[in-house]
Amino acid sequence: MMQLQIQKLHPDAKLPSFAHATDAGMDLFCSVGFSVEPGAHVLAETGVAIVFPAGYAALTWDKGGISNKRHLKVTGGVFDTDYRGEYLIGLYNFGTEPQSFSAGDKIAQLLIQKVEHPEIVEVEELDETARGEGRFGSTGK
Repeated sequence: MMQLQIQKLHPDAKLPSFAHATDAGMDLFCSVGFSVEPGAHVLAETGVAIVFPAGYAALTWDKGGISNKRHLKVTGGVFDTDYRGEYLIGLYNFGTEPQSFSAGDKIAQLLIQKVEHPEIVEVEELDETARGEGRFGSTGK
C-alpha cells in the first residue's frame, strides 16, 4: 500500500483525510482563517508538506459543495514528487459575495495519480479521423 509522508508545518494543521472509504480525493484543510473577495484570488495555507512516491503526482481539485454553493474554483494544483514545501491552495472567487474560512475548514481535495512519461515524437502530420479538427459543439447540440 502506498504511504504519504506528511509533515505538519503549523501546529494547528489538520492532516489530509478521506471522508469516506471509497472517496477518490482526500480533504485538504486550511491551517489559518482567510477570506476571499469576489473576483479575487488567494493562496490558502494548509500547514502541511507531503511526500509521495516517484511516478505519481498530487492534484488538487474543487470540493463540490464549495465550488457549486460558494462559487470558488481551485487554481493551479499539480504538485510534483520532489516538492517539499507547504501545500498552498489557490482559490478564486467567481461569486458576488466574500467567502470566509476558519482554520480547520475544508478547502479542496487532493488526488494522488500515476504519471506517465511518454516519448515525445514530432511528426509532419497526424492521422485522419472522422472528427478531424472539429472543435466545440462540432457534434451538434
